[in-house]
Amino acid sequence: MNKETLELKDGIKAHLICTDKYKTDIACIILTTELKRESVTKNALIPFMLKRGTQKYPSQYKINVELDNMYGASFNCGVDKYGDNVVLKFFIETINNSYSFNNDNILEKSLNMLLDIVFDPVKENGHLSSDIFNSEKENLKKIIESKIDNKDAYALENCISSMYGEEGFGLYKYGYVNDLDSITIQNLSEYYNWLIDNAKIDIFVSGDISRENVKSILESNECLNKLKPRSSAYILNNESTESKQIVEKAREIKEEMNISQGKLVIGLDILEKKDNFIATALVYNAILGDGANSMLFQNVREKEGLAYSARSSFIKQKSNIFIRCGIEIENYKKALDKIKVQLDNIKNGKFSDEDIENAKIYLISGIKTIEEEQDTEIVYYIGQEISNTHKSVQKYIEDIKSVSKEDIIAIANSIQINTIYFLAN
Repeated sequence: MNKETLELKDGIKAHLICTDKYKTDIACIILTTELKRESVTKNALIPFMLKRGTQKYPSQYKINVELDNMYGASFNCGVDKYGDNVVLKFFIETINNSYSFNNDNILEKSLNMLLDIVFDPVKENGHLSSDIFNSEKENLKKIIESKIDNKDAYALENCISSMYGEEGFGLYKYGYVNDLDSITIQNLSEYYNWLIDNAKIDIFVSGDISRENVKSILESNECLNKLKPRSSAYILNNESTESKQIVEKAREIKEEMNISQGKLVIGLDILEKKDNFIATALVYNAILGDGANSMLFQNVREKEGLAYSARSSFIKQKSNIFIRCGIEIENYKKALDKIKVQLDNIKNGKFSDEDIENAKIYLISGIKTIEEEQDTEIVYYIGQEISNTHKSVQKYIEDIKSVSKEDIIAIANSIQINTIYFLAN
């Protein structure tokens, strides 16, 4: 595998991942900008708008016909949050040129279509299409309202919003129903134009590709040629930029809902960052609650039977760990106390060398899949680019291997509970 980055203009890059491991090519365009309360719902609406038509293919039906003509290519888009940023994602996957008939340049067709979808949408009187707008606004409303259907995700999202409020990482990636009435086709079109002129733009192309071919396609594309250089309006979140303040007392929030199983989420802050911070936090989190060998799974779920599910996840962009448990509602205090025992045990070094080794094996096994799955590899490099922490997969593995018990104890003693959120009836 060979990776190369081309700076097309200020704030606009192309990343070429040249590999012969796959029979498919994947191209994606990533628009990254700062998460803000006033624009979060517009950002969520835009991908749904853009997928519906371009100037060349003015309906979703015509886009689908062209995808079928490209040997059944697939297209997808969406929105996500990455630290304090919102990321608009547009992906297209095709067969590699070498598997096409008549030497078709499928990569050229797919890249040009993807660029059309993002940068040359169907318009009416200089604005985005009002018909598409009305239907997609209603679809987005349903997505936002369905947030409550997944109680596990709902509880996590509410814990995060309790910790961060209505700014940055605390915002819901799909936005808010209350915003929809104030969004018009005019102000959404104005925001779209601002986004295209100011967002960080990254184009990723992965597959058995030729650097010269991709470079030629991008340099000759009219949509790209029209884009302006920019000083990208996004937030750099990585291990050296995020800082935490000591919380005097953990907040305890209880929300009532008609549910049979309680959802407990505990938000932890990591206050200190030393050398090899990310790797150490990952190993700590694996010992605590990531996997079947973890303390939460073994002690809270299996031995004590206090949880149907018990796990934790590390959010590196924000230096947070979130513990998530599904529990019987009457077991709230017992489960919480038992979780706190696990946190204290790691602080006091009450874990074995075998625990560390199991955690490392688990993490390294996952890291190795990065270069074995094409879409996972792209997502990895997207994260590297947004956080400006360019690290090879092999270096990632070496960092995990180098974590010591002393490192884990040190990070454990810099962790504090920020918020305890419990969803119950």
